[in-house]
Amino acid sequence: MLAAARKDMLLERLRRDGRLVAKDIAAELGLSEDSIRRDLRELDAAGLAVRVYGGALPASPAVVDYARRTAVAPDSKARVAAAAAALIEPGATVILDGGTTALAMVAEIPLALPCTVITHSPTVAAALLDHAADVFLIGGQLFKHSAVACGAAAVEAAQRISADLFFLGVTGVHPTAGLTTGDPEEAAMKRVLSSRAAETYVLASEEKIGTASRFGVVALDEVAGIVTDADPADPTLRELVAAGVRLIAAD
Repeated sequence: MLAAARKDMLLERLRRDGRLVAKDIAAELGLSEDSIRRDLRELDAAGLAVRVYGGALPASPAVVDYARRTAVAPDSKARVAAAAAALIEPGATVILDGGTTALAMVAEIPLALPCTVITHSPTVAAALLDHAADVFLIGGQLFKHSAVACGAAAVEAAQRISADLFFLGVTGVHPTAGLTTGDPEEAAMKRVLSSRAAETYVLASEEKIGTASRFGVVALDEVAGIVTDADPADPTLRELVAAGVRLIAAD
């Protein structure tokens, strides 16, 4: 089998099975593990897979820059945003992550709802100008890829807040890799924000389910639930439910 055809087969297996084990594929094709690992390195470099110990996972399409993410699964994000916004009760203090799904949540929060919103996203903060909510913006170095504040100053400020709910944006939700994102500084900021809220809910539009990025955020058992509109029959969702993860359906 030519290398190009082999890579196509590997990608198809990733889509079908949600993971690849290099030694199993090598044995099936009668090739060395080194050959398969080389293929996986090249797929990783092309952004088509994420290499992990012993194999690979499907790469998330949500790691592109902020401007391009606005065009990725907008209808799915709107459904997730509406279901997540419904979790906010009057008087609650919530932390909104950055990203396009969090921004979509703002449109679903009633203008007159009395609440407090804390965010490290200037775009989310600006979108809340016409809302009754009190808004607190966490400052720091702007990570332009996701339009959020990150770094030491942002982490220090975040450690001084507390909230009822945190709505966490990730780029990948996978039964093995857990909750992931594409940048280590952003992952660290998300961990701190999650630690400052009584409950964390994950915003997971359909394109993120069953995929992974390079950096872990928090463990699956550390979140109160995952808000998603993905098909309940999706193998990833079945695995998550079997592992005890609560799913909140976004219709």
